[in-house]
Formats: sequence, structure tokens, C-alpha cells
Amino acid sequence: MSHTFNITRSGNRKHKIAVIDGPNMTSLGNRSKQVYGTIASLKDLQDFVTGFGNDLGVEIETFASNYQGAILEFIHESAHRVDGYIINPAGATTIGEAIRHALQDSERPVIEVHFANISAEPAMPRGLNSGKLISTFTHSATGMCMGMRQYSYSGALLAMVQALDDATFLGAQD
Repeated sequence: MSHTFNITRSGNRKHKIAVIDGPNMTSLGNRSKQVYGTIASLKDLQDFVTGFGNDLGVEIETFASNYQGAILEFIHESAHRVDGYIINPAGATTIGEAIRHALQDSERPVIEVHFANISAEPAMPRGLNSGKLISTFTHSATGMCMGMRQYSYSGALLAMVQALDDATFLGAQD
């Protein structure tokens, strides 16, 4: 899947953005097509996000794990080299307090993403069959993008890059 985007940026710094996918995202492609669409695998999603990042002129570092401890270790060891995080906490959405703390302690902007609209009723398009979720991440995330399947990542990435290019935005670095 190849895409080319022509997006004008206000800066020219090559930001490095870490994209983290949490528990259950490794089974992408085997999940509800109504919620998750036709993305066939986690690798396809990572390729999509990396390609979009390249088109924006930023470097993307992807990381995925079904284990919260591995996600914590990745955040701790990457905080010095990345400019921001995009995270789909997935299976850790309601129980990922330690991950949330690590992201907050990184002092980097964080955008929470979800394929599904986690606030929607189950009968709504892209609502979860299990019903609404209350995320532990939302109250400390810089922003959130959800309900747009893989395009939630595109929206989050574009917003992150534009925010980092804006010297007046919270979390921007020179």
C-alpha cells in the first residue's frame, strides 16, 4: 500500500516520532472488520505509518508488544532520542497506568490513538462490541485521535508534526 501526501510544514526539523502499539495489536487483521477495517497485519499498519511519516519528512520508530513491561522499557530507553509519542494502548487502555506514568515522565508530547471510537455505543459504527471504555491515558495525553481506523494514526502524526514545528506549542523543542 503506497501513498504520497503533499503537506506543507512550518518547520524543517526532522523530528523523530515513536509509534507504540499495545496488547492485541499483533492480531490486527484477525479482528472485527467493522472496527479495524482491512489492514491485514501490524506490519502493514507500521508500513502505512512509516510511509506517511516519510512523506511528512519525519523519522518514525515503531514498537509493539503484548507486554506492558516491554512497553515501559521501550519508553524509558527511547525518551532521550524521540520528540514525541503516538500510542495505541489497545489492551492496556483501561489498565495501563504504569505506561501512562512513563509517558508523562518522558516530558514529550503524547497522542493517544485508537482504531475504534472507544467512547461510542457498541451499536455505532466503529464502536467496540464490548461497549465504551474509559482510558487511563486520555487525561494526561497531549491529544487524542480515534474512530478512524488506521487513519487515526495519520491524523495523530500530522498533528504531532505540526505541533512540534510550532515553537509556541506545549512540548515543542528547538
